[in-house]
Amino acid sequence: MSPAIAAKEGGRQRRAGSHHHCLDVRSEAPPALALCGDGLPGGEAEALLPAEAGSRGSRGCRAELGSILLLLVLYVLQGIPLGLAGSVPLILQSKSASYTDQAFFSFVFWPFSLKLLWAPLVDAVYLRGFGRRKSWLVPTQYVLGLFMIYMSTQVGVLLGDGEGRGPDVVALTVTFFLFEFLAATQDIAVDGWALTMLSRENVGYASTCNSVGQTAGYFLGNVLFLALESASFCNKYLRFQPQPQGIVTLSDFLFFWGAVFLITTTLVALLKKENKELTPAKEETKGITDTYRLLFSIIKMPAVLTFCLLILTAKVGFSAADAVTGLKLVEEGVPKEHLALLAVPMVPLQIILPLIISKYTAGPQPLNTFYKAMPFRLLLGLEFAFLVWWTPKVKHEGGFPVYYYVVVLLSYALHQIALYSMYVAIMAFNAKVSDPLIGGTYMTLLNTVSNLGGNWPSTVALWLVDPLTVKECAGAWEQSCGTTVAAELCTKAGGSCVTTLDGYYVESVICVILGFGWWFLLGPKFKKLQDEGQTAWKCKRTN
Repeated sequence: MSPAIAAKEGGRQRRAGSHHHCLDVRSEAPPALALCGDGLPGGEAEALLPAEAGSRGSRGCRAELGSILLLLVLYVLQGIPLGLAGSVPLILQSKSASYTDQAFFSFVFWPFSLKLLWAPLVDAVYLRGFGRRKSWLVPTQYVLGLFMIYMSTQVGVLLGDGEGRGPDVVALTVTFFLFEFLAATQDIAVDGWALTMLSRENVGYASTCNSVGQTAGYFLGNVLFLALESASFCNKYLRFQPQPQGIVTLSDFLFFWGAVFLITTTLVALLKKENKELTPAKEETKGITDTYRLLFSIIKMPAVLTFCLLILTAKVGFSAADAVTGLKLVEEGVPKEHLALLAVPMVPLQIILPLIISKYTAGPQPLNTFYKAMPFRLLLGLEFAFLVWWTPKVKHEGGFPVYYYVVVLLSYALHQIALYSMYVAIMAFNAKVSDPLIGGTYMTLLNTVSNLGGNWPSTVALWLVDPLTVKECAGAWEQSCGTTVAAELCTKAGGSCVTTLDGYYVESVICVILGFGWWFLLGPKFKKLQDEGQTAWKCKRTN
């Protein structure tokens, strides 16, 4: 419902409880490359950790508590840039940025969905003496910290100085894109290190650290920041004397976390050693070129290619609801910090939903759940449009009544149920069909395509809002409001631009029609993919 929510599903993707895994080319690549070799003896994937590592006796989680806490901290730091990027669209909307500008800024959320493109490089190039993962983690986090401190000196100007100069959206987009690119690179390094930092019996805690840490970091960078940045929220709940600004500014927040990044990275570089005893002998990557050849060979398979084409278009019907609704609510006067705070009561639901839904997706046909949930999510798009239309009608001088926020919260909860049902189903299907000999590479590729299937429709949906909106110049009938220049002429002539048809409503209807069209025409074909035999999903191997 908000840009933050859209970012969670389409960029971070983790939000529906997802965990991004790095491109795992460590243990699944046989000597002649997975697409060309006979595989491992016995036809099974080699375990990440060697048998000797687990044969020395069980190590309880308390014995590795320090490593688990370190992973948790690293994932929290990873969530901070994601949360900050998710908060910027709400700030831009409060400064009356156009939806074309919002569409341009939405490219910021793409790096986490595209990290597959440079993950092989992170896996293959490193300084052996310093450590395979630290070779990327330490410099990346140093650059992130310094970048955040530098951004703290510039972001005020980029967001507009309040003296007639609006936000510099192009500069903001470039800056935060680099910001998210660095965070995605850190994600690859941390995910890879998590698999060898812990022993075999404790490696399952890595996914817990991933989920809890990223969620906590996102909360700090998005919900907490927006609350503390809001003057009205701070004056109402945290102050005795009203002030014109919030307790913190984006500059303050960036500087603080930049310093935290630098301090944490220095401690990791000096005090934490990579556990070479737990590093498998065959972890060495066979080559960057071979890895890219492997990816290309996977995507050329007919079943995989069909899946990619279908999943890239499956989420078009949700794009207006997911990407634009939250911005429209802010435009109608809903405080951005209140929208962000709606994520708090959703946390228990987000924890419980995957556990419940996984019972229905664990069988041989997980896509049935995806197919059944899709029409409900599409209809919620119309409900969101009604919610936006209803918002100004219940607004009063003191804000919005409690029952309004209850309705919004219930709408968000229903949206989460439908979203998680589809998300968990796709993840289960990807895990089911991935060739076990190259499981990490294979599943990462499928997840990347799934993520892109949510990113590009959101960007297009934001871009189309302004062209589909119809405005007329009230008070100066000889003028028009079709372009920015025309709108300025209208104002100079003593008129004002009035919206006669909001492009959001047009787009909402179009998206729902397209979504149901996909559901009727392509949905059955999508379900049939799970009836394909295992041979349709396995890479052909030659000696």
